[in-house]
Amino acid sequence: MSEPVAAQAASARRSPPTERVVAVLDFLTAHPTRQFGLSELARRLDISKPTCLGIVSALADGGYLVRNAEAKTYGLGPALIAAGRAAQEGFAVGPIARRYLDELSSQFDTTCTASGVIGDRITILELTCPPRVRPTAKVGEVYPFAPPVGLMYVLWGSDRNLQGWLHREPTLPVRPDRARLERVVAQCRRTGYLVETLTPMGHRLHTAMAGVAAHHLPSELRELLGEMASSLGERVLLDDEDAGERPVSLLAAPTYDADSRQSMVITMHVGAVITRDEIAERGAALVRAADEITVAMGGRRP
Repeated sequence: MSEPVAAQAASARRSPPTERVVAVLDFLTAHPTRQFGLSELARRLDISKPTCLGIVSALADGGYLVRNAEAKTYGLGPALIAAGRAAQEGFAVGPIARRYLDELSSQFDTTCTASGVIGDRITILELTCPPRVRPTAKVGEVYPFAPPVGLMYVLWGSDRNLQGWLHREPTLPVRPDRARLERVVAQCRRTGYLVETLTPMGHRLHTAMAGVAAHHLPSELRELLGEMASSLGERVLLDDEDAGERPVSLLAAPTYDADSRQSMVITMHVGAVITRDEIAERGAALVRAADEITVAMGGRRP
């Protein structure tokens, strides 16, 4: 490629507005203990004051910056803490979790994933799958984190986190059965794993929700999807329900961080009718893998 063409290609890939946002964040990151007024930021970064005001206002609205109303200055915000922690865990989870997920995938000939809540979305962080098996998800796939999606990400945490999830704006207009939910929480905390029994329709609905913010959907469609979700019934299999074979979608178990807080969730896809003994075997293997990942990442159980 000739130099002029290469230069044009590089220029086409640049985004000056984005570069200005990055410049603001880079500058404040380089001065983490200080706050700066709008005029000084604009002068130091050679950005017009109106443009700079738009950038810092948007970043402050998102929690990435904080504004001191009295001094009219800006500094780094709390959202960067969550973003930094998520990035740190994301870089760490790959090589650590993959080893244990690979073993599970090989042992049970299925797809296994590691995922977590980043911001207000559930994100698939790692995935392993035998060569001849078609993956049921993909790394980087995101889902909304609000009822009825995301129970497993607060199930083994504090009751406060569970209640916080329940009070989030629902992705779909469903009414959870509180009495049954209490039984689900008690059982999953006792066994250490969750058994989800999604029907084929439920699996298709969950897949369709990938990357979708349901509140952006037309109200009529949200109501229809809510009726579909409600028709699925409560999706967690309880011990006292049907001692025979059951169609199981997946099993899930938690990992914990250094402060004993629920961190990631690792899942094992099943997608078949299996017995109680088979469920117990897979659940025990999943919990062992989750515990090993917890230790390997410097975490500890509560």
